[in-house]
Amino acid sequence: MLDLKRVLNAAKTPACDDLVRLSTPWGASIDPGRVLPEHPRPTMERAAYTVLNGLWDYAVVPAGPTGSTEGRRALTEQEALAAVTDAPIPSSFDGSILVPFSPEAPLSGVERIVQPNELLWYRRTFPAPERKPDERIVLHFEAVDWACAVRIDGELAATHVGGYLPFDIDITPLVPEGREGNIELSLCVYDPSDAGTQPRGKQRLDAGGIWYTPQSGIWQSVWLEVLPAAYVETLTLQGAADGTLAVAARIADPTAQLRQGGTLHLTLREAAGSIVLDGTIPVTPGSPDAPGLPAASGTLRLEHPHLWSPDDPYLYRVDVELRTNAGVCKPDVLRSYCAFRTVEVRRDAQGVARFCLNGSPLFIRGVLDQGYWPDGLMTAPADEALVHDIRSMRSAGFNMLRKHIKVECARWYYHCDRLGMLVWQDAISGGGPYSLWHTSRKPTLFSASWGRFRDDTPAHRRALSAGSEEFRATWVRECTGMVRLLSGHPSIVTWVLFNEGWGQFDAATVAELVHALDPSRPIDATSGWYDQRCSDYLSHHNYFRPLEVARDTGRLRGYAARRGCRAFVISEFGGLTRRVEGHAATPSVYGYGDYADASAWRQAVRDVLARADELEAQGLAGFVYTQLSDVESELNGLLTADRRVNKLEG
Repeated sequence: MLDLKRVLNAAKTPACDDLVRLSTPWGASIDPGRVLPEHPRPTMERAAYTVLNGLWDYAVVPAGPTGSTEGRRALTEQEALAAVTDAPIPSSFDGSILVPFSPEAPLSGVERIVQPNELLWYRRTFPAPERKPDERIVLHFEAVDWACAVRIDGELAATHVGGYLPFDIDITPLVPEGREGNIELSLCVYDPSDAGTQPRGKQRLDAGGIWYTPQSGIWQSVWLEVLPAAYVETLTLQGAADGTLAVAARIADPTAQLRQGGTLHLTLREAAGSIVLDGTIPVTPGSPDAPGLPAASGTLRLEHPHLWSPDDPYLYRVDVELRTNAGVCKPDVLRSYCAFRTVEVRRDAQGVARFCLNGSPLFIRGVLDQGYWPDGLMTAPADEALVHDIRSMRSAGFNMLRKHIKVECARWYYHCDRLGMLVWQDAISGGGPYSLWHTSRKPTLFSASWGRFRDDTPAHRRALSAGSEEFRATWVRECTGMVRLLSGHPSIVTWVLFNEGWGQFDAATVAELVHALDPSRPIDATSGWYDQRCSDYLSHHNYFRPLEVARDTGRLRGYAARRGCRAFVISEFGGLTRRVEGHAATPSVYGYGDYADASAWRQAVRDVLARADELEAQGLAGFVYTQLSDVESELNGLLTADRRVNKLEG
């Protein structure tokens, strides 16, 4: 039965106009001269690298003739690229910003929301790195939201569109051999936030309730490497329980060092350091996702691998060396890691569809993880802060984090890999303004609508804010980019495509696309409602009704039909609120059920988790409790937003 009182209370969404400033322990002690100094990509570590985080100059200026629009009309992707490319570097800047924190974040030192008719500028200098004549200087941006143009000494180096994926720029042509002194790096960014249709997640200019303060510009690390003439650009290592290691690498070779061929040599070592496998993969002229560029793709086999699991997150160290057959340039040497495990959805001995790890059913006990911080917004204030969240949830008895509508920094996935925390990874939502009726009120009031609304007709795409063809193409590009980027992490065991109808379209078709790209992982195509009878899960959100197990009805589609079953998961529930005085960003409380008394709240959380656990015997394959931490006016976290109080403990 629907809890109407809770529904009505949840419909009252408080604004987030005047947030109380909260600081995490790590943000309170941050050193501007040493911000997130750890290697940003643990799956591709080389001996030398330079982190460019720290104080930069910044300026916010009108978008100019291309973007001289009133109010909040967003520029199209083409207009945005023209705006950031054509804009002149400001003659003066507004002050200093602490990179990689966005200007909206308190830790940036700026605390200003960049509007859709404004451009954000960055500038800093760094010493010209020493290099040999055949070496390359590569600049790495882990994430910049949304469209940007990068300049070196005033010359355009590259443009990029997409707020959540990393990109690299070979700036060697703009840095003459023997160059001395400082290099000037400048960056112009345009970000329309939710005024646009681009994938943006839970950012909203008018924040409140489940929508959070937006962020713009650089929000993950910026760093630099000096690399050999031919070098590994991307590397993915996927180990299966049978000992098969799939290797996929994209190679950068701007000066054709590999015209006579080459090899990628891999050495696997146990934790103690002993070698267990040596193998080589030939370099070929191109790859499916980068035609015309060299690539190395193939498989190696390890006999009797030590399998990875949450209770035993065993990682093999992998030493990688790219060698050219001609031997005319030095090898590219880096360190990575891999694990061996297999995940799938299949029937158990009783015929019930379950999530299985290494051939055995595993009940998923998950937590929704928004990845927001009160001082850094989408940027964690320190590497230790990422570890804190993972370990806190492990200690509380959870084995999975659902990374919600956000691609996290690479180090977070590394910590999940090494600490044994399973991950369900969400794609980033976007599209036009969301219809409150279609995304919230109708599915809340009428659960029968969850499986009776197609998402592949023009009218229904528009109803779900996915009517824009440009948005749909952008979403597919970003989603497939995310899968390629993260598929080497053993901790990631499910891809989540659409959430609660936000910008949902053609879920059955998209699920087949992602399954073809990565058949090694299950997919939750429609988390919440508007199920299209596809992928690996029947996935419900349940905040307002008694928890129960639902059964699949109707004909399955795509690869799910070929298998003949899907697992049932409650992919969001709970959300019980408790405000902790001195650790809340707002005087108002938003969530699903408010408990002023700490003991009553803890008991209510234990009760609802116990009820979810009981449903395993009735066919539930797993659940996701909302949520890991408070976020702004959402006070339904197990931890306070500042991470100073674990509500389960005090």
